[in-house]
Amino acid sequence: METKSLLVEPVQRDNLLERVDFLRLEAHQKLTADRTEKGQFFTPQKIAQFMAHMFAERPSILKILDAGAGIGSLSAALVLEACQWNPKPSAITITAYEIDPTLTEYLHVTLGYCKEVCHQEEIRFEYEVIQDDFIRAAVDVLNGSTLFSLPKSFNAAILNPPYKKINSASITRRLLRKVGVETTNLYSAFLWLTIRLLEPNGELVAITPRSFCNGPYFLPFREVFLRTMSINRIHVFDYRDRAFEDDDVLQENVILHAIKAHQQERVTISSSADPNDPFITVREVEYAQLVYPDDPNVFIHIVPDGLGQRIGQKARSLSTSLDELGITVSTGKVVDFRAADFLKEKPDSETVPLIYPSNFSQGYIAWPNGQNRKPSAIRLAQETTSLLVPSGWYVLVKRFSAKEEKKRVVAAIYDPVRVDAGLIGIENHLNYYHQNGKGLPPLLAKGLAAFLNSTIVDEYFRQFSGHTQVNATDLRNLKYPSLPQLMAIGDKIGDEFPEQDEIDQIILGTLGMDTANTDVKAKKKIDEALDILRALQVPKAQLNQRSALTLLALLDMKPETDWSNASAPLRGITEMMNYFRDHFGISYAPNTRETVRRDTVHQFVQMGLVIANPDDIKRPVNSPKTKYRVDASLLKVIRTYGTIDWDKNLKDYLKNAQKL
Repeated sequence: METKSLLVEPVQRDNLLERVDFLRLEAHQKLTADRTEKGQFFTPQKIAQFMAHMFAERPSILKILDAGAGIGSLSAALVLEACQWNPKPSAITITAYEIDPTLTEYLHVTLGYCKEVCHQEEIRFEYEVIQDDFIRAAVDVLNGSTLFSLPKSFNAAILNPPYKKINSASITRRLLRKVGVETTNLYSAFLWLTIRLLEPNGELVAITPRSFCNGPYFLPFREVFLRTMSINRIHVFDYRDRAFEDDDVLQENVILHAIKAHQQERVTISSSADPNDPFITVREVEYAQLVYPDDPNVFIHIVPDGLGQRIGQKARSLSTSLDELGITVSTGKVVDFRAADFLKEKPDSETVPLIYPSNFSQGYIAWPNGQNRKPSAIRLAQETTSLLVPSGWYVLVKRFSAKEEKKRVVAAIYDPVRVDAGLIGIENHLNYYHQNGKGLPPLLAKGLAAFLNSTIVDEYFRQFSGHTQVNATDLRNLKYPSLPQLMAIGDKIGDEFPEQDEIDQIILGTLGMDTANTDVKAKKKIDEALDILRALQVPKAQLNQRSALTLLALLDMKPETDWSNASAPLRGITEMMNYFRDHFGISYAPNTRETVRRDTVHQFVQMGLVIANPDDIKRPVNSPKTKYRVDASLLKVIRTYGTIDWDKNLKDYLKNAQKL
């Protein structure tokens, strides 16, 4: 490989990561298609640095395991971090596993760079690149059949494992079972084996999908992980498309820092909009708030701010289970590609309705709706009878939320009066609530659908589910209002489903949660502010909660304020941050004031959305006394948000607005 020639060029501590990132970009171009097939996604430099900085221990001999090392970005970042420790380690060893022969060539170059830097820092350095399947090699080590005379030990592991499902009949699955590992994805298998290979008190830092936090498939992994490791910190990104945006990965990721020891009482949860966002919020929670002691499924609840915590507490105050309600939730039985021979585009006398997610329409099922590109009916035959359910009142929930949907939990009512059929088919992308395979009482169905469509349920669900799938198990794990409460809610739902604000008022009022109304309104107001910023074509870097709160503070918008009453007070950065805390319950550290100014307000000023020092008092831009006010023409437009005039006024404004 031509890049090997770079080994003879001098590498310094200050340019190590830049040199390695060059290798990453080169390898990315060369192997894009192949990597996607294998579930490999290279770690960007910013994330690698962030992860390396999480390590808290300072061993004199640092023994690093990098499983699925790729081109070695994570190892290089940890080496650079260790070179800045005080005291530095006297020695560093790296064992890097990588199965791809092309990547191992780059990996040798990266670790050669690390060796040069360690030599300059007077740190003894050794590395070994093992071109092998990490799972096979780790199983050999754990079974004692390794080629090494003595198994290696590690006090630090840093990894970005591959993300790919494991076929139940695969060689990989059989290998894992040899050492008691039962899991369905490569990333959790890598983590499980890494934990086994770590020394007591060894540290693990890994970036993984968030999907292991809930669901039945990852339960064995969660049980072992939580029993073996002490979670020290979890970092989340607000936007799931930015951590690996070079690869167009739409996946919620978390960065874990855990120690192989007994669990500590408190856990740090931090968050940022994306890897490039310097504005990191940090909060400490009791471990019992992360994993509820009475939860047999040991879901991991990641709540990065106090606003979400309060909403979660309200949702958890409900105590009724589906069993107590006499209700069951199941997944639709019709898998369309398996029943393809029986599906029909248009219904006839030999078919029954087939309900898809695309039949959802304003809280009810519309069939046929004329817009469904899927077959609208399934033929009634001996082979399909077991796939059908009797007509009745059902509550259907989408198993997968589309990109454009703002909500994760989306429910609709199947009203048998609207569809003339004795039997119906429910497609596999839907979950449905029923009583012993039959429909629900009408008021119960309406009340249940309204509850599931409430903001409080959606926000709570996001705290333990980091992916777009809504499993039946997740819905079973929720707590619900009592039967009388659900019936009372259903009594307020008519033939047309209410707007979101009315749904939330009905739910919170019936459940006696009026104090939660402000928190729900606050969350909605933040989302609406983000919607306005998107409409104003604000750059992606400013599309985050911090920017939304800044806009709200500059408009004097409280959770209950209508957009028509927005105003333009004169405020400084500290006043804005106090506003976040006082009216939205979101606190940021005082030392982040400069970040708000530099990474949000500065861009707002450049775009002409905000005017600096409009009172004509000359102050330095970075002065803590600098004041800001929303542009008067923008204020007029924002006051029409949510009305029929918004689109026209926005279009007129954008014609003349400055663009960053």
